[in-house]
Amino acid sequence: MQAQGKAREVARVFASVAARYDLMNDLMSAGLHRLWKRELAAAAFVRPGMTVVDAAAGTGDVARLLWRRMRGRGLVVLADPSAPMLAEAVARNADAGWVQGAHYLISQGEALALREETADRVTIAFGLRNFADPAAGLAEFHRVLRPGGRFVCLEFSRPASLLRPAYDLYSFFVIPGLGEAIAGDRASYDYLVRSIRGWPDAPQLARMIERAGFVRVGFRRMTGGVVALHWGWKL
Repeated sequence: MQAQGKAREVARVFASVAARYDLMNDLMSAGLHRLWKRELAAAAFVRPGMTVVDAAAGTGDVARLLWRRMRGRGLVVLADPSAPMLAEAVARNADAGWVQGAHYLISQGEALALREETADRVTIAFGLRNFADPAAGLAEFHRVLRPGGRFVCLEFSRPASLLRPAYDLYSFFVIPGLGEAIAGDRASYDYLVRSIRGWPDAPQLARMIERAGFVRVGFRRMTGGVVALHWGWKL
């Protein structure tokens, strides 16, 4: 898919599913996405007073985990190209009592409207594969990080071979069916399944992160390789 075409499809998908996005994530993963995101937040090693950018922030669930770990002191930039998704984040953050210290940025991840070397941490959960140019996104994350900053990425990966038949059946039949029944949008969840299938496995993604300039890059597979947590540092 051409970059512009992919960007338009991604925008359509997330505008369509924003209101039921968290509910669908709970149903599709049986709640596991919340545990995976807690692992990401822990691996970010945030501290009070930091500036953190959460790219593809969606409804803000990862940003809220980071904010709590920062004990309510510092700045979290929630960056996402989808205005409907960020509108959900604003509402949910307000419901959680979080107003001060949150900044919302409608922005493609490949071109963040942030100055160079302004962030202590950059995180992203299940968003990098939706970029029109993931390599450009990784380079942009490296640009906005300060020296000594850490990048953490949670993304779908390739499950162990024993799990693949059941995983394929679930992905291609159950997930689109849930999308149709719960969100009224089968096409968007067909796209999400396709995006996962075309995504690199964990070692390949680690090499992409290294090519963007990060060092001490590593990853950890979770839930039989269904997802993987990646990290790297900026010198």
